[in-house]
Amino acid sequence: MKKSVSIIGGGAAALFLAAFLDPQKFEVTIYEQNKTLGRKFLVAGKGGFNLTHSESIELLTERYTPTTFLKKSLLCFDNTDFRKWLDTIGIPTYIGSSRRIYPEKGIKPVEVLNAILKALKKQGIQIKYNHIWTGWNGNTELLFNTDTTIQTDYTIFALGGSSWKITGSDGSWLQKFKEQAVDIVPFQASNCAYAVDWNSNFIQKHEGSPLKNIAITCLNNRQKGEVVVTRFGLEGNAIYAVSPQLRQELSSKQKSTIFLDLKPNLSTDEVQKKIEKSTLRNTTEIIRKELKLSLAQIGLLKTSISKEVFLDPKLLAQNIKSLPVEITDFSVLDEAISTVGGIPLNAIDKNYQLKKMPTHYCIGEMLDWDAPTGGYLLQACASMGVHLAKHLNKTP
Repeated sequence: MKKSVSIIGGGAAALFLAAFLDPQKFEVTIYEQNKTLGRKFLVAGKGGFNLTHSESIELLTERYTPTTFLKKSLLCFDNTDFRKWLDTIGIPTYIGSSRRIYPEKGIKPVEVLNAILKALKKQGIQIKYNHIWTGWNGNTELLFNTDTTIQTDYTIFALGGSSWKITGSDGSWLQKFKEQAVDIVPFQASNCAYAVDWNSNFIQKHEGSPLKNIAITCLNNRQKGEVVVTRFGLEGNAIYAVSPQLRQELSSKQKSTIFLDLKPNLSTDEVQKKIEKSTLRNTTEIIRKELKLSLAQIGLLKTSISKEVFLDPKLLAQNIKSLPVEITDFSVLDEAISTVGGIPLNAIDKNYQLKKMPTHYCIGEMLDWDAPTGGYLLQACASMGVHLAKHLNKTP
């Protein structure tokens, strides 16, 4: 006789779990509170639908915080496995110039989602929409807004974090777990905009300008990429990638200092020599033409350092390579790409089972882990889902 599996939530982790569960062993039902599945999956695709990243598994596992948490799952279903599986459901992929992996050009996010849903339908997965999970009754049966009561062999929660509430990912489930004496961690923003108290003249001239081909260092983490200057502060992949360090400093000091390297491919000495050897007389023209700094980068330098420092080749080179910028806050949760917090990792075992609630599992962004953008978030959710599916498939 087949055992029943109830999956609460219809995001990426839930979809991959369902896709890899053995249909000969389990009757699987996904309970989704919205009218459709994968809404955050589709929203994420609007900014460039990177599915995963092509780097080696050794580097891939290092992108996550904490680094050891996802290693077993990533080895169970890595980026190569991800691409191969997508190919089996009719979604070919390619590696972009950034080494991120995308669906072949012309394939929209909704087509990827529909291909996954088609694969689930073939396996007989049931999907029940407009089912909002409201907690447990005294017999630890699942309760829903439809007055439905579910008794199931295995319950898997894939409830998401607390960003992009429009997709249904609002974190309101935290209290329900707390009532069951499961430890919880308040949500915090990650991969989000960070506040900078800009000089008014600078932001008036350069709001919306990108700072391309830079590197950002915060504490022990250095990341190359780009950011955009906004009225609020800075946003973009380079600053998203130092989110764990920024949160650490903002939590302890209420402020954090990042250091911008405006020419990461040159050493400080090389930058200084280019300035000193230029035949141009005007310092602004020298760094614009010899170092190819943008107007926004030059404007940032001028608003951050004194005229005396700007005119001294040695001191100017040092600031081009390590320009301090003070971060004062992060954006609100709902504007973040992802969040940390939720269920702490010490509350689950190695297969994502809640230690205080046997046969109940948690996967996806509802767990307290972190990753930068660039395909790492989706890869982690997919790997967790497949890992848990393979574990359950082995149960008697």
